[in-house]
Amino acid sequence: MQYKSHHVWWVIAIMALIFLIFIPLSIALGVRYDYTLTTVAVGGALLGAISGMLGTFTVLRKESLMGDALSHAALPGIAIAFLIAGRQLGWLLVGAGIAGWIGAQGIRAITNTTRIKQDAAMGIVLTTFFALGLTFLSFIQQLPDASQAGLDQFIFGQAAAIVRRDVELIIIVGTFALLGILFFWKEFKLITFDREFAGANGYPVQLLDLLLGTLIVVAIVLGLQLAGVILMVGMLIAPAVAARQWTHHLGQMTILSMMFGAFSGASGAVISGIDTGLPTGPIIITVAFTLVFISLLFAPERGLLWTWWRQLQDKRRFAAINVLIDIYRHACQHDDPHYPAPEGYLRALRGPIAKTGLYYLHKAGLIRSVGKDKWALTDSGEAAAIHEDRNRLLWALYRQHSEALSLPSIREEREIDIRHCLPEDAVSQLEVLANELTDKQNLES
Repeated sequence: MQYKSHHVWWVIAIMALIFLIFIPLSIALGVRYDYTLTTVAVGGALLGAISGMLGTFTVLRKESLMGDALSHAALPGIAIAFLIAGRQLGWLLVGAGIAGWIGAQGIRAITNTTRIKQDAAMGIVLTTFFALGLTFLSFIQQLPDASQAGLDQFIFGQAAAIVRRDVELIIIVGTFALLGILFFWKEFKLITFDREFAGANGYPVQLLDLLLGTLIVVAIVLGLQLAGVILMVGMLIAPAVAARQWTHHLGQMTILSMMFGAFSGASGAVISGIDTGLPTGPIIITVAFTLVFISLLFAPERGLLWTWWRQLQDKRRFAAINVLIDIYRHACQHDDPHYPAPEGYLRALRGPIAKTGLYYLHKAGLIRSVGKDKWALTDSGEAAAIHEDRNRLLWALYRQHSEALSLPSIREEREIDIRHCLPEDAVSQLEVLANELTDKQNLES
C-alpha cells in the first residue's frame, strides 16, 4: 500500500490551523507579546523553517550526525573570531561558519582518503573541534577583558539576545538558502537518492555535495545563538524525522518539515515566555521532539499505533483464512461443499484462533451456523474458499518449481494472492502445473 498524498496535505492544513489559533490561545494563557518575545518567536520560526528544509536532505542522506559534528566544529571559530574582532555577532557567526565549513570538508577528506567510515569521521571532527573550542574559551575567560562575559552561552544558546537585526539577517540568508534549494532541487534530489547514478550521468557530485554542505553549515551557524552548539542538531533533524513518518514524497516532506520546524521555533519561544525561568533553546528542541514522538505514534502506515493495528488486522485475517480453508476441506472430504464442520473440530485444528476466525467469517457472511456449534460455507464463502485453496496450491508449486521455471524471486506469503506478486506469464505457468496436478489427483481417485 502506498502513502496517500491527501493524508499529508491534511497534516499540513492542521499545522496551519494550529498556527492560526496558537497566538490567541497563548494570549488567553497570559503570554505578553513584548518586543523581545516577538523577536525571538519570529526568529525561532524562521530558523526552524530553514533548519527543517535543509534537515530533510541531512536525514535522507543518513547524515544526521553531520549536524551535530558541524555545530560543535563551529565553537573554535567563534573563539578565534572573538580574539580577532571582538564581541561582534556578525564576525562571530562568520568565524563559526568558516570553522563549520572546514569541519565538513575535514569529514569528507577523511572518508575519501582513508578507510574510516563516515560516522567515525564525524565523531573525530566533533570531539576534536569541540575540545579545541573549549580550550580557546578557557583561555579567553582568563583574559582581563569584560567583553568575553557570556561568550560560552553559544554552547547552550541565548535566545533572549536576538534582536531585529538578527531576524533581518536570518530572512536574507534564509531566502538565499531557499532559492539555492529550489534552483538545484533536481540535482540535490538525485544525489540524495542515487549518488552513483548522478555521477555516471555527468553531474558534478562533489560540487553539489559542497554546495549542500555549505547551506547546512549556514543553517547551523544561524541557529547557534538560539539553540547553541549542543542543541542545534535537534533543530536540524527533529522536524525532518517527524515529517518523514508521514510521507514518501520529498516535496511534501520538505514542506511539512519546514512547518514542523517553524512551529517548534515559534511555540518554544512563546512557551518560554510564560515563565522567565524557562530556557528558550531547550524548550524549542523539546517541542520539536514532541512532534517526533507524536509522528512516531500516529503517522499512517509508519506509526507505532498504525503498525500495531495492522498487525492485529493481519492476525484476524489470517485466522479467518485458515478456518475458511479448514471448513472447505472438511466439506470436500464429505463430497458436499456445504457440509458443516463442528466447532470443536476446528478448535482442535487451530486452537484459540479458531474462535476469532469463525467470528470474522460469520460477520463477513462467508459461513453460517448450522445446528449447535456447527458451521457451513455460504455460496460466497465457497467461492472465497476455492480461491484461497487455489492460491495456496499455486504458492506450493512456486516453492517447488520456481527455480526450474526461472520464475522471479519473491518472498513467499501464502495469505497474499500470488497473482498480485508475480507477472501474469509466471502465474500462467503455475496454473498449468496446478491443472495437471488436479487432473492427476482426479484420475487417481
